[in-house]
Amino acid sequence: MKLYIGNKNYSSWSMRPWVLLKAFGIPFEEVKLRFDFTPGSTFYQALKPITPTGKVPVLVEDDGFAVWDTLAITEAIAEQFPEHAIWPLERQQRARARSLCAEMHAGFGKLRGLCPMNVDVDLRAVGAKLLSTEPGLHTDLARLDALWCEALAASGGPFLFGAFGATDAYFAPLVMRVTRYGLPVSAPAAAYVAAIEQHPAVAAWVKDAMAEQDFLDFEEPYRQQA
Repeated sequence: MKLYIGNKNYSSWSMRPWVLLKAFGIPFEEVKLRFDFTPGSTFYQALKPITPTGKVPVLVEDDGFAVWDTLAITEAIAEQFPEHAIWPLERQQRARARSLCAEMHAGFGKLRGLCPMNVDVDLRAVGAKLLSTEPGLHTDLARLDALWCEALAASGGPFLFGAFGATDAYFAPLVMRVTRYGLPVSAPAAAYVAAIEQHPAVAAWVKDAMAEQDFLDFEEPYRQQA
């Protein structure tokens, strides 16, 4: 099984299935493609035979069958490895976990757009400026905080549904944004942020991202400001 991903410093979508597979000890081959979105680039040429989207991540199963989009990849992993509790075992909790992942998939546009993932740099000054000028960022943060706190209160933590699962892997890139941009969250949410950052699979991704030292101008709207 192969997982095609982009630069670890920037690729929030790639982070989700990579962290999920690592967290559950599921073996896979990582194929990292350097972001290059110019027509005919090596990035696009490598993906062309695999996915019509031209995007990462893509999971290629042992028989060569390709699955793209993080929700589809998560479901494929859960079906292929039922011995792991990728989703909560209880039906309603499983449905709620899927709802949260779907909300992440489609929502938080201001937070994701204004604060692109950049693991390698301290962007707290940028975050403070954005908070002073972007009311939509406050709206997204308030919903994120409420979502996390509600799930944590129901499960008892330390992760959203008790044990680490798909939903936590899904929100890991937002945790990167909260910490790198110094975005304010409540005490229960801050404890969750710390638990995610300390998880070995997330820490492994962060270590790799910090070691890349491959800075792409089109992914760097703020580094010089920081």
